[in-house]
Amino acid sequence: MEVVKALEEKITQVIEKVKELKEEKNMLQHKIAQLEDTIRAKEKEIELLNAEKALIKGQIEDLLKVLDSVELR
Repeated sequence: MEVVKALEEKITQVIEKVKELKEEKNMLQHKIAQLEDTIRAKEKEIELLNAEKALIKGQIEDLLKVLDSVELR
């Protein structure tokens, strides 16, 4: 009888541990999804900043061309 009771306790402990691990897994999966969303948002932000940088670079180049043409006159 003692062996059966000990076995029941061990099984109960294992079941509880499995439940805990499943909960932890779900929490971690949720956290991963949040972090992936953050990464996607940051990638979009970087794309916008790179586009803005290219636009500003073009504007500066145009201004330098104007300055060069003014100096030649």
